[in-house]
Parts: sequence; structure tokens; C-alpha cells
Amino acid sequence: MEMTRGRVFARGCALLAALFSLTVYVSAQEMSAHHHMESGNNPELVQDWAKARLAKSPRHQEWVKVKYGNREVNSFIVFPEVKNKATAVVVIHEIFGLSDWVQSLTDELAEAGYIAIAPDLLSGMGPGGGGSSSFDNTKVREAISNLPPDQVTADLNAVADYVSKLPAANGKVAVGGFCWGGGQTFRFATNRANLKAAFVFYGPPPPTESMSKISAPVYGFYGGNDARITATVPATTEAMKAAGKKYDPVIYEGAGHGFMRSGEDPTDKNPANKKARDEAWERWKKVLAAL
Repeated sequence: MEMTRGRVFARGCALLAALFSLTVYVSAQEMSAHHHMESGNNPELVQDWAKARLAKSPRHQEWVKVKYGNREVNSFIVFPEVKNKATAVVVIHEIFGLSDWVQSLTDELAEAGYIAIAPDLLSGMGPGGGGSSSFDNTKVREAISNLPPDQVTADLNAVADYVSKLPAANGKVAVGGFCWGGGQTFRFATNRANLKAAFVFYGPPPPTESMSKISAPVYGFYGGNDARITATVPATTEAMKAAGKKYDPVIYEGAGHGFMRSGEDPTDKNPANKKARDEAWERWKKVLAAL
């Protein structure tokens, strides 16, 4: 009798264990499917290595809605752990939208001691009034390319005004952008007189005739294997010199377009990208510290 009870008890435990395992498996599958549905529309937005780094950050991160007129610009902001008020950096995303990597880089700027804010310039422009994550990969580039230039300027001005007035900010604002965002950084320097510096990462220059409106020093970061963009540097250097503006470009030999992102990507096969990323990052921090 005791042996029979023991067998029944053992079988019951085995059944419960199996049911528990099945529940955990189903739950994990549901979570995986949910993540896939969230990010599957636009895989360019997702970099798991960047997301993992961001999750480990001890710094205060939050999403804020910067409002002006009838628009709301959804923005990711990270605060440094510092005693004194800090300079702010507006981060302008690539043509892929506000990705995990852009958020991680925003956190890295905060780690270096700056209030960093990355606006989603596709806010409200997507299906159902969504932003970057509401587009699929075939449409996000087109959507960003078709953003009204005046709206982009207004969004960036609103974000710069917002971050400059935060209690933790010292009022100084710089801007840095990548790829499409690098071009918008250069263009924003022609539209905002009180920027402290503009950091253009492999982005095209604005029209020559608008360079006379630039007040901030412009620092360029270019890949040696990115002729589409880097070939514009000599003419830009001459035009900025003729306009009496400071333009300090550096070309990182062997690096391709997007080296700040690919140089962090553990799957990237070009060691020149990592070297360029590390050197550019040190240069960027050195210039920021001197503002």
C-alpha cells in the first residue's frame, strides 16, 4: 500500500514538473513572439548588443514628449551622474530611425558626463500616429528622407530649447548626428545661432550659400572607405574657409560609412571600423570637455 502511494505521489510530482516546464516554455515563446512583433517590422532598429548594454546602465533614462504647437516629439533622454550642471548634447539618429544603438550611444554620452537627448524625428509620422518603430524596413528610410526640412528644424529647436532649460543643465547645447543625422547636424548649425558645437558623423554638407549663417565650430568625422560622403570634404573645407567658419574634418582610414555603429557591433568584420570608432569617440569627448 505504501509503495502504491509512493508511486502515485512520484507520478503526480512528475506530472506537475512537466506541466510547469510546458508553462515556462509557452511563456518564453509568447515573450519571444511579442518581442518579434514589436521589432520585426524594422530590424534596422534592433541591435541586441546595444539593447543589452543599455539595460545594464545605472544612469537615469526616460522618454519625454517635447511639445510645441501641434507636435509632440518623443525623445529619449539620459542624465549623467555628476555633481554640477552639465552641457547637453542633442543626438540626431541615422536614416534607420531611433534605434537601440542610438539609445545606447545617448547613454554613453551621459556616462561621459553630459545630458544627452535623442529625439525620434518620425514622431507622429508613422502608421497610427507612431514613430520610428511603426515603420517597416522598406518604408522607414523613405519616410525619413521625405520629412519636411522646416519640421526637422522646428523639432530640433524645440528639443534643444527643452534640454537647455532643465534644472540639471548649464544652458550649453551641442549637437551630433550620424549618416542622415550627420547631414541634419550640419544643416541645424545653419539654423541655430547659439549652438556650442556641431559634430557631423559621415553626413553631407548643407548648401554653400547657407554656411555663412553658421556660428558654431563644426567637427567632421569621416570614413576613408566612404567616398560618397568623404569626397565632399575638400570642397566643404574650402567653402567653410571662404565663409570664415571653423570646420575641422578628420578622415579615419579604412573605415566605412556608419563606423560609429559598426565599430561597436561585435559581428562587424572590419577592424578599421572599431579603430575609427574608438579614436573618434576620444576626440569627441575631448572637444566636448573643452566647450
